[in-house]
Amino acid sequence: MDTDTQVARDIEGYLVDPEDWDEQVATELAAGESLLLTEEYWAIINFMRAYWMENKVAPDVRHVVGFLVEKDGYDKKIAKQHLFKLFPYGYVKQACKIAGMQRPRAWSTG
Repeated sequence: MDTDTQVARDIEGYLVDPEDWDEQVATELAAGESLLLTEEYWAIINFMRAYWMENKVAPDVRHVVGFLVEKDGYDKKIAKQHLFKLFPYGYVKQACKIAGMQRPRAWSTG
């Protein structure tokens, strides 16, 4: 297995084309953020990818929080805390990057 997948990335490390994303790319991007992807991460990443496939835009943090509320029965505050525990450097900086989203220009990060 290729341990250094070659995909075009911008200066901040985000994918230039979200279509280049796969699980190997996600694993490598996560390693670059010092994260080891567990089922908890994959649930969020897979939700984000499905949202992107349907809407061709990265989900806002409120959509991911809503997903966690529905999936795990958290209240919104706990869901948001859980999300930021998994991605301590922020939703845009880590979750969006690992899920293969392009760097958002400007938008609510929660």
